[in-house]
Amino acid sequence: MSRPRVALLNAAHDPTNTTRNFRRELDAELVEFHAADGDLPDSHDYDGVVVTGSRSSVYWDEDWIDPLVAHVADCHDAGVPVLGVCFGHQVVAAALGGRVDDMGEYEIGYRSVERVADDPLFDGIDETFTAFTTHSDAVVELPPGAQLLAENDYGVHAFRLGESVGVQFHPEYDTETAADVTARKDDLADERKQDVLDGITPENYAAACEAKRLFENFTQSLVQPKAAD
Repeated sequence: MSRPRVALLNAAHDPTNTTRNFRRELDAELVEFHAADGDLPDSHDYDGVVVTGSRSSVYWDEDWIDPLVAHVADCHDAGVPVLGVCFGHQVVAAALGGRVDDMGEYEIGYRSVERVADDPLFDGIDETFTAFTTHSDAVVELPPGAQLLAENDYGVHAFRLGESVGVQFHPEYDTETAADVTARKDDLADERKQDVLDGITPENYAAACEAKRLFENFTQSLVQPKAAD
């Protein structure tokens, strides 16, 4: 079976950890674009697209964000499967007509997430699973026609509309990235930050590795024959 060709739209301002994590987890021929620098594909000639996390908010007035949202909308319209992660999840929601807003608080650390619908992206993943989260924005309105796939007490954690899917949590994170991201949160109280750092343990990471299965599910779906209409 050939490996799919996937455009990795890296929205991280410092892309190093993000590049390492997605190149480790995605079994695909990755063509990387540093979206936060305005670098985007000039075609839709890919089997799939993955949009990464970012320190930015999708509603910020930054020159690169609206073109990224528009590109994702074009990919969806062209039938190219899209997977968005964290900020990428919010980009997919905004591109398809949903709404993203500031939560007024952080969800951060290893957290439980509940699946609320069956979907091929979550094949092999338990109904309740552990994942590392770090976000202060959330999808507060799903795109019209989208199906909610997973949630917790902080809100939407996964949805699908056609071939486009988003997940709010970070299945790609290793413990190094989780610790680096947490340590940079200067707007978190020191006690809470330390609680999160104390929770970055081999046991919690091992539990969160179950959610990495969604990357395999996504890339395998890109090379499977599509059912006839």
